[in-house]
Amino acid sequence: MNLSIDMKEMDNDIHVKVSGEIDAYTAPKLKESLQPVAEKENSQLIVDLSDVSYMDSTGLGVFVGLFKTVKAGGGELHLVGLSDRLQRLFDITGLGDIMNIDSKVKGGVE
Repeated sequence: MNLSIDMKEMDNDIHVKVSGEIDAYTAPKLKESLQPVAEKENSQLIVDLSDVSYMDSTGLGVFVGLFKTVKAGGGELHLVGLSDRLQRLFDITGLGDIMNIDSKVKGGVE
């Protein structure tokens, strides 16, 4: 399955809607798309994952890298719209306690 990424920038807020599967084949595309906006100073990166049907450890690695990059620039990474399955993936790895994750979509791209 393909991965689609819809991005809208509004001042320092970057709203991203990700759809499809995040795995070893699609994770590089996700990283390549999000890394430049994550490097902006004081950015608020809001990633809506409500249409992500599958994610493996490669996807987790992309989000860990984004989290570190955004944090280093004084910004925040918000993950929203996680299914129970994705939420569990972040929780069992301990990332759910570190990252700003909300299962409800707030400010996501419609």
